[in-house]
Amino acid sequence: MQINSSLLAPLTVGELSLPHRIVMAPMTRARSAQPGDVPTALNAAYYAQRASAALIVSEAAQISPQGKGYSFTPGIYSQEQVQGWRLVTDAVHQAGGRIFLQLWHVGRMSHPDFHDGALPVAPSAVPFEGQIWKVDAATGVGAMVDCPTPRELSRAEIASIVDDFRQGARNAIAAGFDGVEIHGANGYLVDQFLRTTSNHRDDEYGGTRENRLRFLKEVVDAVAGEVGAHRTAIRLAPFLTARGMDCPDILPTILDAAAFLQTRGIAYLHLVEADWDDAPEFTETFRQQLRGRFARPIIVAGNYDKTRAQWVLGHGYADLVAFGRPFVANPDFPRRLTEDLPLADFDGATLFGGAARGYTDYPALPVAAAA
Repeated sequence: MQINSSLLAPLTVGELSLPHRIVMAPMTRARSAQPGDVPTALNAAYYAQRASAALIVSEAAQISPQGKGYSFTPGIYSQEQVQGWRLVTDAVHQAGGRIFLQLWHVGRMSHPDFHDGALPVAPSAVPFEGQIWKVDAATGVGAMVDCPTPRELSRAEIASIVDDFRQGARNAIAAGFDGVEIHGANGYLVDQFLRTTSNHRDDEYGGTRENRLRFLKEVVDAVAGEVGAHRTAIRLAPFLTARGMDCPDILPTILDAAAFLQTRGIAYLHLVEADWDDAPEFTETFRQQLRGRFARPIIVAGNYDKTRAQWVLGHGYADLVAFGRPFVANPDFPRRLTEDLPLADFDGATLFGGAARGYTDYPALPVAAAA
């Protein structure tokens, strides 16, 4: 395997030619039009401003109304949503960029207010500690609220959700995306099936490692079968412990998943690294084991800076590095990172919800100022 530590080295991912290795990570910004969770021209402007990324991975889009877990997040199941996303992909492509849509079903990370009073769904009806961002209908103010104990999915419902992922992928390509990334991380539905802490099923979807991997494999097969493996990717979070997800068997499970994904020939594997203060270490041993199972492109994300990015690329543990929050206030972040230019700070109060303020009003750094 060829190892290149340069953030500016080109790379082919699937059938896409990427000009460098700096990816824009998916970030929920909660600015879709209501009702209907429809992307707008404002979203198109936001993503187009950041088209200098080697690849943009969009904020997650729910594949069905049942898959929603946060206020104002966009969907990918209605024709109005497809048309709204077309504004985004056209703007990004016109600016010279490339963009994958992240496909999302949150599972138990939701609230009955999004489902006409019905409970959120999950592999198993297990109580857990988790919160989602929800706007109060009466006051219009958003806040973090607790998730209830979910209800268990039936086998027929699981099959229907797999088909929703397939349809979501089809809709994404119809909307002009270059590919799709299945959200299998951060305690959402695919992740919930993987872990013994959230999956207590005793049928073919639970118990053994092979059974807990069944849902992931079915979703990947459905999506790749619909849009091609070269336009299919997945995001996983090996070291997640929050949201009731501290599973003692998750690392071997992820390694088995990686071996399947290698055989399936997907475009890339996107790894979320633990980046909070007392998080478990993302060990070199695990990086080596994972690379032994998956030789295709790997994206890593998790509080990277330029030095750490060059380290992980130089050791061959990853092929691209994704950055999230730096892209919020720095639409020209790849240039700022590679040229060691100053970074602007973002306004945390404007991360979720709202309009242009804190979204499209961060300027690129003028060339004269850089010089």
